[in-house]
Amino acid sequence: MHSAAIRWRERAARLLAIPVDELSALAAGFLLFFLLFAAYMMLRPVRETMGIAGGVENLQWLFLATFLATLVFIPLFGTLAVKLPRRTLLPASYLFAAATLLGLGLMMSANPSSLWVGRVFYVWLSVLNLFLISIAWSLMCDVFRPDQARRLFAQIAAGASLGALAGPLATGLLVGFVGHGGLLLISSALLLATLPCCAYLVRWSADRPSEGDDETASEPIGGRIAAGLTLLARSPYLLGIALFVVLLASVSTFLYLEQAELVAAAVPDPVQQTQLFSAIDALVQALTLVVQILVTARLAKRLGVTVLLTAIPVLMVLGFALLALASGLAILVIVVILRRVGEYALARPGREMLFTRLGQEERYKAKNVIDTVVYRGGDAVSAWLRTAVDAVGAQPLVAAIGLAGLWALVGYSLGRRFDRRAGEPGPEIVTEMA
Repeated sequence: MHSAAIRWRERAARLLAIPVDELSALAAGFLLFFLLFAAYMMLRPVRETMGIAGGVENLQWLFLATFLATLVFIPLFGTLAVKLPRRTLLPASYLFAAATLLGLGLMMSANPSSLWVGRVFYVWLSVLNLFLISIAWSLMCDVFRPDQARRLFAQIAAGASLGALAGPLATGLLVGFVGHGGLLLISSALLLATLPCCAYLVRWSADRPSEGDDETASEPIGGRIAAGLTLLARSPYLLGIALFVVLLASVSTFLYLEQAELVAAAVPDPVQQTQLFSAIDALVQALTLVVQILVTARLAKRLGVTVLLTAIPVLMVLGFALLALASGLAILVIVVILRRVGEYALARPGREMLFTRLGQEERYKAKNVIDTVVYRGGDAVSAWLRTAVDAVGAQPLVAAIGLAGLWALVGYSLGRRFDRRAGEPGPEIVTEMA
């Protein structure tokens, strides 16, 4: 290697406080997550536009279809995970995802006004996003030893944050030129571009068996989703977390449907809708980064997990009340940004902390059920609840205030239980009936 390149690598390694031989692996992991999150976040505004295009009055059917598709996809993915080595699972999954997005992009480009192509895309992207990210982190856990993970994971996660910011910004700039179908083609290419990063990381790890290479990474994952359902049913603590997630999904869905109605009325052009959604996404990601860096850890340390789990539900009570008094697109955008930044920067970290008091089996199997089946089930149920509220002539925002209040109470109960036990060593045993 050229001496100038060697000196550059040594300076970069000193700046990042890592060994020189980990620099290339860090770069590959950073780029993998940047591309992955850019690919997904580029399509999120398109999904919201497709939901409106199919009719706001039909959104509850899309939520139900997403839930049913998740129920079908989870066991299929579980079967694949049992048979494929973990390091083969990521490229196989990403190739399949890229192929489906490529096909949908070609169909959308050929027939931009097709409602059914838009609906299929809406459901499929909502299912995919639950799995693609978790698989990538599983690969990172296979490739890096625990001491390496402590050095590198925060910097690798920065790639995800930058990708999540770059994706919607690119959508806002490109949608007017390439259309929605073109964005799907670009996203498919970004997903394919992650595969060389994955291959490099596997080779890099294989070249270092003496440094603790995990041979089990060449084995299938194993395990079935039914085990997670059994653990969930037996544990009051896990049921409390599941209720928290259902209420989070319900509040989010009520606000999402309110957003769809106001945007459909105020911004009829689909391209402008996508540009609006991309601007919201970019602002949410930027603000989330700031709050995560400057606020989240300090709040958790000084006030405990309870404040992370209750702050946003309480603010959503106020936000829904404000919308009920003075509904408008500008106020709605503020409330939407507040909810999403609060969820990503406060409520989600607080929720993840709750699982640290659990044993390994509950952390993996039960958590997977809560993050997929329970979350999407909450989406579907709350969408139909909103439809029922409209059907009886009640005020949806009043119902949303009640859901947000209940969400705050559940968050307070879980947070208080966690904070009281925060100083105790070891996992909490919660698989017994209370």
